[in-house]
Amino acid sequence: MTYKHIKTIDTSKDFILPCRKDQLERIKDFLPIAKPDFDGSFSTHQLLYGKDGNRIYLIGLGKEKHSAQLEKTFQKLAFETQKHWDKNMQLYAEDLNQDELKKAIIGLEMAQYEIGEFKSEKEKGIKRTVAVASSNAIKNILNEGHYTGETINRIKALVDAPPNIKTPEFLGKWAEKSAKDADYKCTVLKHKELKKQGFEAVLSVGKGSVNKPVVIINEYTPKKSKKVDICLVGKGITFDSGGLSIKPSTNLHYMKSDMGGAAVVLGTVELVAKLKLDINIVGIVCSAENAVDSESYRPGDVIDSYSGKTIEIIDTDAEGRLVLADGLSYAVKHIKPEYLIDLATLTGSVVRTLGYEAAGMFTHNKVMASTMSDIGYKVHERVWQLPMFEEYKSDLHSDIADLRNFSGKPLAGATNAAQFLESFIEDHKNWMHLDIAGVSFGSSPYAKMKSASGYGIQLITEFVKSKAVK
Repeated sequence: MTYKHIKTIDTSKDFILPCRKDQLERIKDFLPIAKPDFDGSFSTHQLLYGKDGNRIYLIGLGKEKHSAQLEKTFQKLAFETQKHWDKNMQLYAEDLNQDELKKAIIGLEMAQYEIGEFKSEKEKGIKRTVAVASSNAIKNILNEGHYTGETINRIKALVDAPPNIKTPEFLGKWAEKSAKDADYKCTVLKHKELKKQGFEAVLSVGKGSVNKPVVIINEYTPKKSKKVDICLVGKGITFDSGGLSIKPSTNLHYMKSDMGGAAVVLGTVELVAKLKLDINIVGIVCSAENAVDSESYRPGDVIDSYSGKTIEIIDTDAEGRLVLADGLSYAVKHIKPEYLIDLATLTGSVVRTLGYEAAGMFTHNKVMASTMSDIGYKVHERVWQLPMFEEYKSDLHSDIADLRNFSGKPLAGATNAAQFLESFIEDHKNWMHLDIAGVSFGSSPYAKMKSASGYGIQLITEFVKSKAVK
């Protein structure tokens, strides 16, 4: 889908006409009938025909409280009706502010996502252009909305990809191509280099797989200063069998999604580069496949880590925190960012706590927590802060190593995982951990099986923008 700016709408041709709840009066001049059976309720739409036989798609924006999720109503409209569109469509945007217009474009773009990439027979898509009618200067908004929606689709495709294709090496090649296309630097550390540099936790998790682990380091640094403003670290487990602590077979096929955090990191760096934000950002993805083999690491093992700390393995299914530990240690030792954020589909505990409506947020930085929370509400990718009380730290105690990777208790699992990660940040003052297990992948009105949501791209990109030089 491409987007262009026009000053006025051609009412003799097809167009999309947004309307707030109970505000039909504002658009009455565009209506072919005085009282359509439509009240502007959120995520509703109705087709009318103009006097020239053209289609007019009324789309409901709902009330003010729905502004944060306007992309959903545009995504639904396009998903359900675009098969009837010609190559050209118009959008009347005179009454949309910049945030609303950006959301509209994101939604239209998200509707272009094709989950059936691996079907032998696929419908051939039509390349369409949406002409956006507004008297305001909107070129930058159209670009940002387009790039954001496009990036969300790209990370959804990554998360939904099957694990026999989406190996750690595949993620590395994806990042290298992205870096070439979006003009940033990408370094992929493979097995020999990981061993040389001491990524022992990453290597331990990947020992049981024929698909060897990699660590991806993406750098977008347009500022003259060498100081890195933000470093993102993502969990990139391309398939999680649980290792020797093997998971039940029910829903095991969905464990291809255990690299949702890595997808957000890869996508955000790409999007920031496309938007040419004036900020230095580094993304680190620690990627491995947690498989079962004669060489798999075992419960009871003591492994090394990049930090030099030793870890007693209680449960091989608590592997995500191990690869993140090495990524965080690398970040604080070599990147030294002002802000350090890790993202991971880390625990079932956070899903049991918050369900599927918010990510678990862990940090000691109140200002950072407040900023991220406010952004989460603004873009409808919400976060909720969970405690990291000192008393929980006893769950990390090991008699034979510096710490253990799992408490074995049925309580406070998400906090236990967050405090494990905290052990590897060297008291970084601006660190945050986001557990996105409940929001990265799940039920969708656009697929019959569970699929990727695209959560995190808008949240983290808006945080990056809040720290960028104006």
